[in-house]
Amino acid sequence: MDTMDVPGSYETHVKVEGKGIAVIVCWILGFGSLVSWNSMLTIGDYYYALFPDYHPSRVLTLVYQPFALGTMAILAYNESKVDTRKRNIAGYVLFFLCTLGLIVVDLASSGKGGIGNYIAICVFVAGFGMADAHVQGGMVGDLAFMNPEFIQSFFAGLAASGVLTSGLRLITKAAFDKSSHGLRKGTMLFLAISAFFEFLCTLLYAFVFAKLPIVKYYRAKAAREGSKTVTSDLAAAGIQTEVNGKDGTDAKLPTRLSNKELLYKNIDYALDLFLIYVLTLSIFPGFLYENTGTHKLGSWYPLVLIAMYNVWDLIARYIPLIKSVKIESRKGLIIAILSRFLFIPAFYFTAKYGDQGWMIMLISLLGLTNGYLTVCVMTAAPKGYTGPEANALGNILVVFLLGGIFAGVALDWLWIIGNGTF
Repeated sequence: MDTMDVPGSYETHVKVEGKGIAVIVCWILGFGSLVSWNSMLTIGDYYYALFPDYHPSRVLTLVYQPFALGTMAILAYNESKVDTRKRNIAGYVLFFLCTLGLIVVDLASSGKGGIGNYIAICVFVAGFGMADAHVQGGMVGDLAFMNPEFIQSFFAGLAASGVLTSGLRLITKAAFDKSSHGLRKGTMLFLAISAFFEFLCTLLYAFVFAKLPIVKYYRAKAAREGSKTVTSDLAAAGIQTEVNGKDGTDAKLPTRLSNKELLYKNIDYALDLFLIYVLTLSIFPGFLYENTGTHKLGSWYPLVLIAMYNVWDLIARYIPLIKSVKIESRKGLIIAILSRFLFIPAFYFTAKYGDQGWMIMLISLLGLTNGYLTVCVMTAAPKGYTGPEANALGNILVVFLLGGIFAGVALDWLWIIGNGTF
């Protein structure tokens, strides 16, 4: 039955049919959106061994972010004209190809360093940035007009990619640490797993997600409200949308707020995301690799710190599902987010005077607040908007999120300057 013309009882049925599968698929799609990049962060010790003088953790992040932010800004500006299906599939395919590219570079060079290989790695990392803009903005915009649990699950999947890569990195370090070329073996395993998940996400989005009844319902509803971005996904699910009315005249579509109006009404949410990530990325991951000193854990220390951040970031993204502890007040969110800037002096003095236990506690709190506040903002902002408006708002919010990441990465270099390593 075409869900564009269904009675109320059928609508009620499809609003719940397939919800559980959709939540799982959203989680996997979120996982695939960051697994390649998180692998790059987690295998940072391998790149530090190959390129000790090039600050790989900081430089690769700084390469990644301008391409992510620039591409995202262009896509957000033109979001109403961009086909969501083509955008998301293109993003996952680009992730897959760039991950394969990193494997090829390492195999071709037999795991050697050198400026040529470093530049090649930077090129593929730039590709990750463009892929991230396609997928993260496309998926968040698409899920913004669906069930809030979908966007929560997608962001939980993003965090889970960090947990899995951190866990695998600890396992591979233990397994390969004493063997010949142990770091390289672990890196190849990471990149191979990442490539597999990117391929899986491409298939899931192309052939599974669009055909779930609950997803078809929300997309059909968005189409009735004037959305053009869902047309290809509806067609893939066997639903044809009509631009014109049955009498051959133009159908009257609901008036939607412009991007400028949406930003004006939600500027606090946009700034919330910017401030969350400018703080987090000014500390994570570069500071953890280069500014935390030498401790009893030795080379395990930065890996343990990154693992603790990722674990608590993931756990925190499920906390807002408990309504009694979810912050929904816009003023409350601002206060909570601004208070996180106390982490800056806390990390500075802990790195200088504290031991590894205090640093592990701090990084856990950083991850906990990052994940919790991200989900609170992303699930609250789209409420009450039509499909096209929610899609546009989702894209705008991702622009500010990526802008915060870029600014945080740039500020992360201040730790080097302050530490006198130049």
